[in-house]
Amino acid sequence: MSIKRICQAADLLEGGDGHRFTVSADGQDAPAFVIRFRGRVHGWVNRCSHMPVELDWQPTKFFDTSGLYLICATHGALYAPDTGRCVAGRCMHAGLIPVSVTEEDGWIVVNEEGGQGVGRE
Repeated sequence: MSIKRICQAADLLEGGDGHRFTVSADGQDAPAFVIRFRGRVHGWVNRCSHMPVELDWQPTKFFDTSGLYLICATHGALYAPDTGRCVAGRCMHAGLIPVSVTEEDGWIVVNEEGGQGVGRE
């Protein structure tokens, strides 16, 4: 198993800045991010489900002003941080692509073996 450390767990604050990293998706490198919401870490491919644009409105800024939703800076679509499901905007009935991340020994890590980290949470 190939585990990649993304960042220190203490760096992810509840509803705060995320951390960007790269993951292999469909045989290509893709931007991804990890955030903390309701005490758990969640990883997502950094791509709006409506159009293939990155979500963050400034680097590492993924949450809306309420801290309750992830927001697409281009279209204003809102996503549930824990499920990736679109809750408002042109992306309705779609969602973000999950990246399997875990918290281990004070680190946030992703399983990179064979691209298994993408598409599952």
